[in-house]
Amino acid sequence: MRRMAILCSGGDVSGMNAALKRFVEYALMRRIEPFFVYDGYEGLIDGRIVKAGYEDVARILTLGGTNIGSARSKRFMEASYRAQAARQLQKRGIEGIVVLGGEGSFKGMQLLHQEHAVAVAGIPSTIDNDIAGTEYCLGVDTALNTVKCQIDAVRDTAASFRRAFVIETMGRECGYLALVSALTSGAEMCLIPELPYDLQAYEARFKRQLQEGRRYFIAVVAEALKKTDEIAAWFASRIGVESRTVVLGHTQRGGNPTVYDRITAFRFVTRAVDELLRNRSGVVCLEGSALTYKKVEDVAFKPYRISEELLALWE
Repeated sequence: MRRMAILCSGGDVSGMNAALKRFVEYALMRRIEPFFVYDGYEGLIDGRIVKAGYEDVARILTLGGTNIGSARSKRFMEASYRAQAARQLQKRGIEGIVVLGGEGSFKGMQLLHQEHAVAVAGIPSTIDNDIAGTEYCLGVDTALNTVKCQIDAVRDTAASFRRAFVIETMGRECGYLALVSALTSGAEMCLIPELPYDLQAYEARFKRQLQEGRRYFIAVVAEALKKTDEIAAWFASRIGVESRTVVLGHTQRGGNPTVYDRITAFRFVTRAVDELLRNRSGVVCLEGSALTYKKVEDVAFKPYRISEELLALWE
């Protein structure tokens, strides 16, 4: 294999640019011609594929997001457009492709592999951390540090008033981001899809704490529950404290990537390129401190669950 490409698909995460840098530099070290696919599968269909070099990855390591763009492609769900994408690769002599994305992106690359014999390697990249088979996805540590800073800042103002702040985190249908953020910020309440909760029990506890001198509350709520405004109203009506909502939104996706996300990007990409050189298609996963390489069907087609050990830390 003499030519490889890399693309970003779905939501962007901090650490993608670190992955691009490592891809170009490692590929050249292995005497492989590296190519960038701009704007995900959309760019692959339309042939926005450009040979990359050292100058393309200079000074991008510290940047959040992705310099080559990303997209969610409805067209790629159709076989005719996947065939067009495969022709774009074949025309340029590209035999393997690295895909940074989530489960939907991996399902797409699996079809490309099955239908057109393109070698594919996936790198889990989503702040939701909701991909089966891997304990960690690229971008999560940076997102968690962003949330931590935001909650710490909110706590400063919360402590100045007798108020409750209800903070909504991203995570799609997964409560990982909310749970870890609540645990590590000392929040008084954490509501996620994976854990049942009893508002009556919270009410009794919080009223008792107010009598004992507590002045404020921090609640972290996963976006999947769609309960942020409801919980804020609950604090006002049942606990008797003024409340505010803070929706962190897309601030969680951006920002200067942490050291952990940078080195993880390097590790993921190195393994992906090595596996493609062996003509092995799959997804690079992280279990504990070790990298593994799994079949796409064992990652993209299985449900993700937060570990029982982590859930038990809140219970």
